[in-house]
Amino acid sequence: MKQFTAEMPSVAPSGITELETALTRSWKRLAPSWPLANLIAVNPLQGLETLPFEDALLQAEALFASPALPDPMLKVNRESIKWFQVFFDEGQALLPLPERSRGLYACWRSLAPWDASLQRYASETRLQEWPQTPQAAVTQALQTLAIPKDEWERFFTLLLTTLPGWASYLKYRVEWAPATASFGGPATFMDFLAVRLSLTCLMWPEAAALLKWHRQPESSEHPALERMRRQESAYQETLLQQLRSAPLVPEGPPTAQLAFCIDVRSEPFRRALESCGVYQTFGVAGFFGVPVQFQQSLSGERTPSCPVLLKPQQEVLLQPQGSPAQQQEVQRGQQQLRTLKELYQSLKQAFTTPFALAEAFGGWMGGWMALKTWAPSLAQAFQRGWTHAVRPPLPVEPDLTGLSLEVRQAYAEQALRAMGLTEGFAPLVVFCGHRSTSVNNPQAASLDCGACGGRPGGENAQLLAAILNQPEVRSALQEQGLCIPDSTWFLGAEHNTTTDEITVLPPLVPEAWAEPLATLQKDLKQAGRLNRQGRAVQLGTDPSELDQVRAVDWSEVCPEWGLARNAAFLVAPRALSQNLNLQGRAFLHSYDWRQDDTGAWLEGILTAPMVVAQWINTQYLFSTLHNGLYGSGSKVTQNVTGKLGLMQGNASDLMQGLARQSVFVDDVHPYHEPQRLLTVVEAPRGFIDRILEQHTLLQKLFANGWVRLVCLDPVEEQSYELTRQLHWHPLPS
Repeated sequence: MKQFTAEMPSVAPSGITELETALTRSWKRLAPSWPLANLIAVNPLQGLETLPFEDALLQAEALFASPALPDPMLKVNRESIKWFQVFFDEGQALLPLPERSRGLYACWRSLAPWDASLQRYASETRLQEWPQTPQAAVTQALQTLAIPKDEWERFFTLLLTTLPGWASYLKYRVEWAPATASFGGPATFMDFLAVRLSLTCLMWPEAAALLKWHRQPESSEHPALERMRRQESAYQETLLQQLRSAPLVPEGPPTAQLAFCIDVRSEPFRRALESCGVYQTFGVAGFFGVPVQFQQSLSGERTPSCPVLLKPQQEVLLQPQGSPAQQQEVQRGQQQLRTLKELYQSLKQAFTTPFALAEAFGGWMGGWMALKTWAPSLAQAFQRGWTHAVRPPLPVEPDLTGLSLEVRQAYAEQALRAMGLTEGFAPLVVFCGHRSTSVNNPQAASLDCGACGGRPGGENAQLLAAILNQPEVRSALQEQGLCIPDSTWFLGAEHNTTTDEITVLPPLVPEAWAEPLATLQKDLKQAGRLNRQGRAVQLGTDPSELDQVRAVDWSEVCPEWGLARNAAFLVAPRALSQNLNLQGRAFLHSYDWRQDDTGAWLEGILTAPMVVAQWINTQYLFSTLHNGLYGSGSKVTQNVTGKLGLMQGNASDLMQGLARQSVFVDDVHPYHEPQRLLTVVEAPRGFIDRILEQHTLLQKLFANGWVRLVCLDPVEEQSYELTRQLHWHPLPS
């Protein structure tokens, strides 16, 4: 059969073709989008951060929110979605797409001739003669559509921004997915555009009209900007006034010290705990400075647990405690549960068995649904009891044998110095990660720890505590000037942000620390009750429901507010904010400039935790500003596709942001207040200047107005705001 050959583009002296250059530049305008399993916050306009914030808003409107697409392009999108759904599927489909292992374009190319919907636009012969390689297909489509060379980049960009959800997911796979991640088939940026261009060429030969359809922004300012500026100005003035008038905190030996994640949900809990006794709390990124990948001993599952800006440096085995017989029983129970789930899913999704399944189990399933609806706590208790009967739970502890002494010492020293805990150790020091609990919530990972890559942070806390309890690690730290007394014991714990319960993780303390631990646990329960009372007012519910009911209610559209209303990132000692009610709106990172001679610790804070906080801030900002465009719409009409993302209805683009119920009180009134992140740092200006000179990322964020920065200079006793020109402007005292 005759094979089609396309003229290849000219090659630049560097070896990179003009086609590849245009393709690379077009993809830079998109942000990555993580799958549901490890969903994290991302600025949906990350690809436009090189522009001033105001210009990026207008450009985004032109690229992502232009007037209604031409009808032929809508048809191309529907056809594209069909193919991307089945190719990228991660186990939801009963039958996998054939030829996936060959790659996205090769798979489409081999199956397209048999697609009846495409045969309406092109003959089977033409489909069979379509170019074999993605680059040849792109070149042929550009020639057929008569796209001028100087418009390639813009045309590629439009093909991406008219279906940005699927393109953003591929950007995650290509640039951010862990090396250990496995997918049904490979896919590249060239593959994606080859499929999009081929479908466009076949279904809409006049697609060059898309260039005329696209218009640059006509207005000079986004309509939401003025209100946003007023909110930002009012919040900044209020926060700085609070910090200036902060009451002095009486010094005294603490009963215990607790390090929480910088997550805004930790701020009100820390305040509640400090009111229950003499406790000293710290804020640090919730992976606690241990960028590792955990492996489950029994299942073999591997999960990175650190910010996505970092790569796991070590792998740590999580070993269940118990006899070999108990471990075998747990492993057998896990296998039985997996087998039952796989059988149920296969029967549910096959072509004919769903009818038999409904006949056989319809009555039982109806009763189970009624129990989950009217008595969710009882249903959860029953399910937990049955699961425990099949798979008895065993406490899990990290196995440290794979970590050298040098690595353990480095992790321990980095964590303690980053939070400023280098002396005055209390008898108990607790590292407290956090997790969330909800059911029937495909975006559940977004309520877990962003610093742990969308996973709970308890295992990181447990690992660091185990490292610091080792005598050889303490001896190594002592040589570095960090002297931990024998009277101090470290613990890992986990804060459930939905129920405000704190779970102390194994191993428990030796007998000598049993009494202080009992006192701490009593006060943690009291702090949980106090915090639930405040959160109940925000959620408009009874405090008793926050104990368990909302966490297990499958009809609950908003189990908690998550990080909604976040507004500030405060880098300072706790004494600056203690006894202040910051209303759960501030990320609190502990930092003492007097312990940071070189500014290295502040550099680490501004280039990693603050950047993650900015991603969170912009995700909430844009999900509120235009939920249908940058969010994921109402949960009522969402559907999970391919176990990787959400669609509205049955064939939409992938929705990238938060559900409407996560940021709105009702259909009209937002709960989150859209404003850019305000970063407040207590340190000499010179520290910050040196860091800015070395990091173009920070220059971009501050100079383009994506983040606002205020310096509380303790040497000059003066507050300064960083201008867009990266100069310091003194603020009224």
